[in-house]
Amino acid sequence: MQLATFACHPDRSRGRRVPEAESPMRSGYQRDRDRVVHCAAFRRLKHKTQVFVYHEGDHYRTRLTHSLEVAQIARTIARVLGLNEDLAEALALAHDLGHPPFGHAGEEALNACMADLGGFDHNEQTFRVLTLLEHRYAAFDGLNLTWEMLEGIVKHNGPLTGPHAGAQALAHGVPATIAACDRDWPLDLDGFASAEAQVAAISDDIAYNNHDIDDGLRAGLFSIDDLADVPLAGPVFAEVAALYPGLEATRLIHESVRRMINRMVADVIAESRSRLAQNGVQTVADIRKLESPVIAFSAEMRANDIGLKRFLFERMYRHERINKTTVEAKLVVRDLFRLHLARPDLLPPEWSQGMVLDDARQCARLVADYIAGMTDKFALEAYARYHSDAGVVSEKS
Repeated sequence: MQLATFACHPDRSRGRRVPEAESPMRSGYQRDRDRVVHCAAFRRLKHKTQVFVYHEGDHYRTRLTHSLEVAQIARTIARVLGLNEDLAEALALAHDLGHPPFGHAGEEALNACMADLGGFDHNEQTFRVLTLLEHRYAAFDGLNLTWEMLEGIVKHNGPLTGPHAGAQALAHGVPATIAACDRDWPLDLDGFASAEAQVAAISDDIAYNNHDIDDGLRAGLFSIDDLADVPLAGPVFAEVAALYPGLEATRLIHESVRRMINRMVADVIAESRSRLAQNGVQTVADIRKLESPVIAFSAEMRANDIGLKRFLFERMYRHERINKTTVEAKLVVRDLFRLHLARPDLLPPEWSQGMVLDDARQCARLVADYIAGMTDKFALEAYARYHSDAGVVSEKS
């Protein structure tokens, strides 16, 4: 397929931080994708929470299945718009590598533990995984991905600096790891990312909204009737029920969710084509200089997206069952962090040997890196093991 002029062409990449010979079989972005798929952090996504902890059921989304679903949506959008599918897919597969165990509950707990020592943010942690924490290659730490991959990761939520940065990005400032890289290898933090990166980001929104509806219904946190007044969801479920009277609930849910995804994808494609044309975009450089994203929902679909998020926040993420799990998850992460900070000898040797005991910030960051890499299963087992050992628990405070 011929790429659009405003797509990221691998032969025009800004390259890798550590120069490497090009592969005769794969483009640079295909190699990026393959390195993500083969890294340890990607495998661990299998047992990391999306919303439900791993032992609550085999059919709920995990970070791994979510990432695969995001990648599928991203490839579809990228293909239709003439963008580089390989780069969009690689970014989609990599975007959640920095999530700690127990999803947002784990992130909130780690951020509280690190409050006076730089905080914790899963986007920065993804960047740390990709540039520092994966130890697979002889010539470098991390995966040594292309500039366009790293740009897309750090700008997953838009520019980090400048007039177009979001309020949250400006309030938090540029995370330390990203700032350090930017000083040596500028990532153009004040501009928008490539269209491929924007596709990966909006595909993330489409996937988790729709699949959380699916998982929430499956878990019984709300019913199909509860969706009647929810933007997009209500009309689509009603449409399917009218087309197929008496359809069993599982088929009704699947048919409705697939139609919702399809409508959101079609909306993004139509709106993005319009924005590309209106702005006279010819190159990827044009996209980075715009004052707003070029890949986006229409105003109507954006309102639907906000309505879906509002419903899920109120009826799913704040549900009593989820809140109970959240409290327990935060306790596990907090205690594991405090224990390993007080007892670095409990860290695996490859971690403890890098700890500088008189540097509080470095020690805390190293422990946070270790905890963030845990799966839900590993964290729960470690917590249970330490609490069954009186000698360990008595010294953790």
